[in-house]
Amino acid sequence: MKQYKVGLVGIGAVGTEMIKVLRERNFPAQEIRILARSARRETVAGEEFDVVPASPEAFDGLDFAFFAGTEGAKGASQTYGWDAVKRGCIVIDNGDDFRMDDRVPLVIPEVNAEALDNHQGFIANPNCSTIIGLMALAPLHRAVPIRRFVVSTYQSVSGSGRGAIDELDAQVKAYAAGETAEASAYPHQIAFNCLPQIGSLKETMPGYTSEEAKMLFESRKILGAPEMRISSTCVRVPVFYSHAESFNIEFAAPVTPEQARELLAAAPGVQVVDDVDAGQYPMPLDAAGGDDVLVGRIRPDDSVENGLALFSVGDNIRKGAALNAVQIAEAMIARGLK
Repeated sequence: MKQYKVGLVGIGAVGTEMIKVLRERNFPAQEIRILARSARRETVAGEEFDVVPASPEAFDGLDFAFFAGTEGAKGASQTYGWDAVKRGCIVIDNGDDFRMDDRVPLVIPEVNAEALDNHQGFIANPNCSTIIGLMALAPLHRAVPIRRFVVSTYQSVSGSGRGAIDELDAQVKAYAAGETAEASAYPHQIAFNCLPQIGSLKETMPGYTSEEAKMLFESRKILGAPEMRISSTCVRVPVFYSHAESFNIEFAAPVTPEQARELLAAAPGVQVVDDVDAGQYPMPLDAAGGDDVLVGRIRPDDSVENGLALFSVGDNIRKGAALNAVQIAEAMIARGLK
């Protein structure tokens, strides 16, 4: 099997998980070269690495470069991404800088791997909540077109990076000790609370945040459905890992819960967990650390014609970021694109 030289820009929560995923899936990596701000020796996912200072020349000889910044982080792919492409490297970017760029495919391999065929060397990983949502919606949309959906997301703190994980942990411990819970990663205490704001307000969508806008524009691009009507509310919740999403969907024709379960059960990367009588439904604790998106609470939505409601949960660091990026590289190799 051909071996590939792999670069990894950033070793936070997502970068660390990418190394785990590369090893778990036996990705044919001849070399894993970690790039960061400064040279040092680091233990990442149980392995020792010599970290290389990021520079244009540091990408020389690499076949793939994963930009592993936390969602919303800016700069690395803007600074080095297209230059790395010029040096013969395939860039797979976890950030949002180029997702809506017409030159850049926005890819969930189980949903639209064909978008890779005309790549220009730069591929974008969708937002974590978009990935987890569309893993559930795309199999249904392929069978019966979706006209509209309304989604509320319940997003874990790991989506904000390691600092937010540590903050939730510290706030829970402070509460248990009867001490004041200090907030810095978020504008308010996150422990035992919900914050209905993720991202900044979007000027072109009054009242909506940047995270809510991503669900709209990214879903349309990935599904090839520019007219699809979408409304989202994104909420940060006191959960360490996994995002949960509640959907109300309007189809072009009727879809029964039984049909939906059958379509989802056959979809790669999806598990149907849907037996309320037995207390079985998707939960963040069950999705955390796993690769599949869990879908359940599938039921009619009688508030609209051809309506269906469902609930999906997936690990935002795994399938929502690291795993999806590695799967993009695997799909490119399988399609003979690298």
